[in-house]
Amino acid sequence: MKKMITWVCLSMLPMTYAAAEGYQVNAQSTKQAGMAHVGAAMKLGAESMHFNPAGLVFMDKDIHLSAGVAGVFTNASYETADKTYSFDADSKASTPLYLYAGFKIYDNLAAGVSLTTPFGNGIRWGDNWKGAHLIQEINLKAFNIQPTVSWKILDNLSIGAGLMMEFGNISLSRALIGPGAMSGLADGLIAQNPALGALIPESVKETMAKYDDVSAASVALKGNSDIRFGFNVGAMYDINEKWTVGVSYRSKVTAKVKEGEIALAYANETEFNNLLTQVNGLINMLPPAMKEQLGLPEGGIQVPPLNRGTLSAELRLSDNWSVGVTYRPTVRWTVSGEVQFVGWGAYDVLNIYFSPSDELGQYDIHAPKQYKNSRIYRLGGQFAATDRLDLRMGVYYDESPVEDNYLNPETPSMDKLGITAGFSFRPDAAWSVDFAFSYITGFGRDGSYPYTNLVGQEDPFGGHYKAYALMPSVGVSYAF
Repeated sequence: MKKMITWVCLSMLPMTYAAAEGYQVNAQSTKQAGMAHVGAAMKLGAESMHFNPAGLVFMDKDIHLSAGVAGVFTNASYETADKTYSFDADSKASTPLYLYAGFKIYDNLAAGVSLTTPFGNGIRWGDNWKGAHLIQEINLKAFNIQPTVSWKILDNLSIGAGLMMEFGNISLSRALIGPGAMSGLADGLIAQNPALGALIPESVKETMAKYDDVSAASVALKGNSDIRFGFNVGAMYDINEKWTVGVSYRSKVTAKVKEGEIALAYANETEFNNLLTQVNGLINMLPPAMKEQLGLPEGGIQVPPLNRGTLSAELRLSDNWSVGVTYRPTVRWTVSGEVQFVGWGAYDVLNIYFSPSDELGQYDIHAPKQYKNSRIYRLGGQFAATDRLDLRMGVYYDESPVEDNYLNPETPSMDKLGITAGFSFRPDAAWSVDFAFSYITGFGRDGSYPYTNLVGQEDPFGGHYKAYALMPSVGVSYAF
């Protein structure tokens, strides 16, 4: 039981995974959203603070202000391998935003500050679907405040650096004892000791059957991540008037939740506790050696009193390298491509601790992970159709860092293809109004996630996942 219960806290995973393929929000610029989010080798004014801080110094005005918001609408579905069961998630729309303010101090020096929401999403699978023991619902938001400075060393060479201050919040729920778990427990015990089947009263079997399609007990976790610091550095070099290369690096950040809240919920608390009392009486009839073999605790099966305490967690977010090149074949055309290297190989373990430790410390988790480094390939183009209208389009391919045997419906990770388009209209020389739309489709994927059931048996949850997302975005910028 302890093994099964402690898996619940692995749902803190999306706070880390957000930095990679699953919950990463590419909405830090409406302009660049239309170009597949390239920017490491582009001079984007104040918006360079996110993509490559070295580009900030190339602002052509003394002050550049930019703001925007996107709507992220995701859809995910699950199907068992034998195709006898399928389920569609009820995904919630998220609205990441960005704010930039850049200031030209000297011809060769600029500074600025930005607020972005690089991670954020929401997905609800429901309280009673077959994977409720892994996830019912999750909502995630993460924010980054970044003061930045950029210095032009030569006319064609610049560097830049920013201090990342990241914080956020997460809420999630999952079933401690999901649909069918109690009947599965009875079947497992009878398989180990057939004589036990005759001792189970019909009333107990009937009560167990009530929970075949209902989660008997669930837990909800909620926490705020304290401000953690990282850095963003970059360099940009103009080879000539047509070619520019750039590189940027965003450092690792260790996210920490110091005191998260825990709440328990029951389908019918009184009835379920009475059921556990009867089930534990039957379990106590088993020989001690069999109970030990099954991993059953001495006191029988109990829902641990996690709601009496708090949780803390810490985990490492990956670093990111972006290397890009921009080509301007004519005064109206700009083409840029880049590769982003996501260092998920550093994510080797998830640590979660419960307080007070003397009562709940036995449920602490040190869960190993097997993530791998991944890459994102981006290609975008921009065409100045008129002096006031720019058209954009792009495509990118995003690799999944998750192994097949760690595929979880919390973040149904898979390789994804993104197709983007957008435009900007300038009513006058100072203002720009921007629009973009992205369609991201996942390549359907089979996989499973490890799980230990109530009788101590390995019972991975596997199947086929599909996902896609739509992201419209609107922004406005002003330079003077």
